[in-house]
Amino acid sequence: MSMFIILLSLIAIGVAGYSVYYTFKIAGQEKRLKGEFDTDIPENVKQHPYMRNPVFLAILVFTVFVVVMILYLSFNFIN
Repeated sequence: MSMFIILLSLIAIGVAGYSVYYTFKIAGQEKRLKGEFDTDIPENVKQHPYMRNPVFLAILVFTVFVVVMILYLSFNFIN
């Protein structure tokens, strides 16, 4: 694997890690705020708050896709 592929992989993993960290940080702020205008959260979402969050799912799917594409392209075009 070339140095470019390794660097690209590390950047992709770093961006995904930062986005997960930032999303958890924002989600923690939401818990501290007590809004009077919010509706009740459904019970199944309360039981699994992270698995039901589309932001987390999109980050997971995108990260897996990018890593698989990087590995596929790096193994197919090894010189």
